[in-house]
Amino acid sequence: MTIVAPPGDAQTGPEPLPRPAGGTPQPRIPGNDYGVLDVPALGAWQPRLPVSVVIPARGGQEKLDLALAALAAQSYPDHLLEVVVVDDGSAPPLRLPETAPERTRLIGAAPGGWGIAWALECGAAVADGAVIHRMDADIVPCREHVEAHMRWHHLAGYLVVLGTLRFTPMTGTVPAPAEVRARIARGEIDSLFEPDPGPGHDWVDRLLTEHRGMRDAPSALLHRIHVGATGSLPADLLRSVGGYDLSLALGEDTDLGYRLTQAGAVFVPDTRALAWHLGSSTAMTRSAEVARHNAPFIADRIPYRRNLRTDPGRQWLVPYVDVVVDARNASFEDVRASVDGTLASTLSDIRVTVTGPWSSLTGDRRAPLDDPLLDLRLVRGQYAHDSRVSFAEAVPATSAPAPFRLTCPAGWVPGADTLRSLVERAEEDDAGLLLVALDENDSGVVAARLERTAAVARAALVAREGESPDDVIADLYGAEWLDGESWRFRPAARAYPAWASDRNREAARWRAEAEARGKEAERARRKADKLAAELAELRAAVAKGQRDVARWRGKAEERRQEAVALRRAAQRSLLRRTRNRLGRLWKG
Repeated sequence: MTIVAPPGDAQTGPEPLPRPAGGTPQPRIPGNDYGVLDVPALGAWQPRLPVSVVIPARGGQEKLDLALAALAAQSYPDHLLEVVVVDDGSAPPLRLPETAPERTRLIGAAPGGWGIAWALECGAAVADGAVIHRMDADIVPCREHVEAHMRWHHLAGYLVVLGTLRFTPMTGTVPAPAEVRARIARGEIDSLFEPDPGPGHDWVDRLLTEHRGMRDAPSALLHRIHVGATGSLPADLLRSVGGYDLSLALGEDTDLGYRLTQAGAVFVPDTRALAWHLGSSTAMTRSAEVARHNAPFIADRIPYRRNLRTDPGRQWLVPYVDVVVDARNASFEDVRASVDGTLASTLSDIRVTVTGPWSSLTGDRRAPLDDPLLDLRLVRGQYAHDSRVSFAEAVPATSAPAPFRLTCPAGWVPGADTLRSLVERAEEDDAGLLLVALDENDSGVVAARLERTAAVARAALVAREGESPDDVIADLYGAEWLDGESWRFRPAARAYPAWASDRNREAARWRAEAEARGKEAERARRKADKLAAELAELRAAVAKGQRDVARWRGKAEERRQEAVALRRAAQRSLLRRTRNRLGRLWKG
């Protein structure tokens, strides 16, 4: 079965993917199942890639000294390991201690910025390694820590490796840097510090347990374990996603992890890459404040956080779905029907990209009604000032950082719930591609396509020359054909313009209906509160009555006991008087 896959003219199928740079395709990893790789045992392989450990630091000289001492005892070859410490405005300035790796540099953060993301970007910019290993200044790694990371990077060029943390409160006497280096070199990391009995990163442990070390974790969860502290990735991969977001004061690792997911990265949590975290992290000691601070920034950048995107009708920096409609060789009416139908979706978290030769629309003199580019001009005029719609000459390889892209042929209109339902279907099985058959003509099947951005990016990384991208996506993530009518796609002639002209009125009606239901719910809530208050009063009255009954029962019991005592006393008195009278009669 062939596919007519817009944008572009009818084709006999999707274009083959180009061979990756370097000529050799990467090894294929389905989803996040890195277990298909044959990772070597520690100490049983030959390293060849250089790595740069980048440490952002502000103050904390004592902890930095211990971190560098531990790095000086690493099993990874010295000539392949460099350390770049970035001083983010410490007062007094940081200094390099005597105990540190031979190739260690201390640089100041470049002027014009501040914060962890800025310091990391400054360090990565001067780093020489093929791999960037971000490590915090309060981390003491085990002897094989860097080696454990690097053995994975020798297997594939799109892995993100994360270390395993233990937390210590650093109570008692802190070992000197020389002692730390000696004991790390002897493999005695366990006895260096007392473990913190607190929860630490228990939530990470739960995710790893529930998803086999994240091997079967869905794409929407992967970024959550990218928490910084100790993580490594290829320098080229870091650059390809744009590096760190310098506008973020906190949450920069979560944001980067999300964008790496969309680039097709695989996340590898390695339990052998063990390290002590000196003290508790800010996210642990002030978790509620950190969550409150990060919520609006994370919501704007990470569509997977659906719980943070609950405001109806909101538009976000990164949309959940990028919908592409191609205006080439299409009528204005067909394009308008598809775009307006998409914008009326119950899933408002979308962006529409209309592709076409927009650069050809010059301001030269023309006959307005006989212009051969009239339909294109009408499309641009229709949406030029709609912030939800953008124009592009061509569609990029992926819609990153948006996690999904729906390509809809002009003249086909999705139903109100179609987008939401398709995304939910894709998320059920973490599917990479849903193909919705709409029609069939001489060129093949006309289809709409819902693509997972991460799957398309992964396919580009691992495809062999001439391979169909759909075949690769199906192999690694799964693909499914669906019926257009069942998923409520309709041709424009049957769907437009009657519903579109009433769209705002319908939206207003449903909003009014929702508000009315909200008022009813509020009245019901107040009534329930009143009933609850009355019930509380009744319970209090009953409780008081029970206490009174108990009190009067107690008093009655006291009176009964008194009466019994009096009766017994009276009986004893009567007996005594009778005995005395009988005695007198006897004597008398």
